[in-house]
This record gives sequence, structure tokens and C-alpha cells, in this order.
Amino acid sequence: MDGFRIPLGTWVASGVDWIKTNLDGLLDVISFVVSFLVDGLTRALLSPHFAVIIVIAALLAWLVRSWQLAIGTVVSFLLIVAMNLWVPAMQTLALVLVAAVIAVLIAVPLGIWSARNATVRAVLKPVLDFMQTMPAFVYLIPAIVFFSIGVVPGLVATVIFALPPGVRLTELGIRGVDSETVEAGQAFGAKPGQILRGIQLPLAMPTILAGVNQVIMLALSMAVIAGMAGADGLGKIVVEAISTINIAKGVEAGLGVVLIAVFLDRVTAALGAPAENRGSLLGILSRRRDRRRLDETAASMARETAASDSKDASSEAERMKASPRRAPTGGIG
Repeated sequence: MDGFRIPLGTWVASGVDWIKTNLDGLLDVISFVVSFLVDGLTRALLSPHFAVIIVIAALLAWLVRSWQLAIGTVVSFLLIVAMNLWVPAMQTLALVLVAAVIAVLIAVPLGIWSARNATVRAVLKPVLDFMQTMPAFVYLIPAIVFFSIGVVPGLVATVIFALPPGVRLTELGIRGVDSETVEAGQAFGAKPGQILRGIQLPLAMPTILAGVNQVIMLALSMAVIAGMAGADGLGKIVVEAISTINIAKGVEAGLGVVLIAVFLDRVTAALGAPAENRGSLLGILSRRRDRRRLDETAASMARETAASDSKDASSEAERMKASPRRAPTGGIG
């Protein structure tokens, strides 16, 4: 076997060079769109005073989870401000949110297609295994070749790394829908698209949202790797701390990533199980609405009962009036 070697890496490098040469226009468009989205969201997060963003984040946490999470969000974000990490934290948040949205927009349709087509599922499974097990640093090499240094290669590598859980959990949710429920829809004449929108997607939504949660978490875990590609944010600060052996800077930047991760994890996890969050504003409003409906139903039933009783009494009075009882006559002695 001496001298025998399959030049697989060389073939891949040749493919990357071909893409760079022949699809340069498409790569420029992708780079422009991604940069526009990330920069625009970053400006939107940094333009208001940090207190405004903190209040919005706390209200969102209270809306979907609980007032305790809202207080924790305020404390966490104020700690980020106190460590003078607000700007890089918002840059990281913008990168993660854009990458997560792109990954979800790709993952959910692929998961639905895979759940409804066995051939697609057989093809996607090894591809997803490859994407999940390949070291994330490897994705940076062609991404940097395609898009140069900056936020774009970091985002591309993040999307590739975070995509598989979204596809797998979407497929799992669609396939996990009770077959008898689907057959009932088919028996009523529903078309495949109607069954998907009206039965499968609503029933699979908790599992799909769990996949969205995992996509966001994996995207955030790529913050440091994106920093190695030149993306601004907390990951870049961590990379600088590693290169200079600056423990204080590394701990602070790492803690900022953790605080953002906890907020995103709790909020997105709450979206998958809204009924379990009784302390959320949505839960409180839902209970009040249900209580109001019960009161209205009880009042309606009481009115119907009273009207029925009144109608029965009126009918009885009319019957008595139409045929009154005659007084008994005594015999003549």
C-alpha cells in the first residue's frame, strides 16, 4: 500500500476553486445580503438606549415564560452592560438571530420533505450526519475562501453547523403525528397540503419548536468560531483573550455568551410548551379568557333555564284559564 493515496482533499479543493471562479457573482450576492441583514439588525439593536432593549427583552420573557425570567433577564443584561460588553453582545445576538432564521427557513421545509418522502430521507440522513460530525473549524476554510474575512464566513459556518437538528426534529415531529388522525382527515376528503397545514404541522409544532431551540443554541455555540473568521462580537473578544492569555477578558466575554444563551434558551423553550407556563402573560390572559367564557356560558344557561321556567309557568296559566276547574256541586236534601 506504499504510495497509494486517494487525493480526496485535493478533489475538494479543486471543487472549491471551481465554485470561486465560476460562481463569484452568486457569492457576492450572498455576501451582500448576509452583511446587510446582520449589520441592519445590529444597528437596530444598538440604536436605542440599552435600557429600551432590556425592557423589551424582559417583557418578552414575561410574555412567554414568567416574571421571574423577566427579572433574571434584566439582571443578566445589566451585568453585560456593567462589564462594558453591550456592543459586542448585541453584535453576537444579531449574528445568532440571523443565522438561526436562515437555518430554520432551510431546515423546516427539508424536514417536512424528508418526513413525506422516503427517498429524500435516505439521502438526507448521511448528509446530516456528515454536517453534525465534521469539526466546525473545517467549515471556516472554504467559507473564508468564498467570502474572505468577516461576518459572512462565520455566519455561513454557523448555519451549516446548526442546521441538522432543525431538519431532524421537524421530520420527527411530522412522522410522529398519529396516523389515525391523518387517515381521518383523508377520509373527509382533505388534500395532502390541507392535512399538512391543518393536522400535521399544528400537532408537530412542539417538536419543531424544540428543533428551533436547538438551532439557536448551536448557533450561539459557534460565536467563538465565527470570531476566528473575523466576525465582530463576543467570540472575537474570546479569540483575542486566547491569543494574549488574558484570563479576565476571556471570562467576561464567555460569561456574556452564557447570559445570552440562557435568555434565548428559556424564551424559545417556552414557545414549545405554552400551556406549562402558567406565570406568563399569555398564560394569565388565556386563563382570564377561559374564565370569562365559562362565566358567559353559565350566565347563558341560567337565562335559558329562567326563560324555560317562565315559559312553562305561562303555558300552565293559559291552560288553567282555558279549562278552569269547576267547583263541586252539593246534593239537594
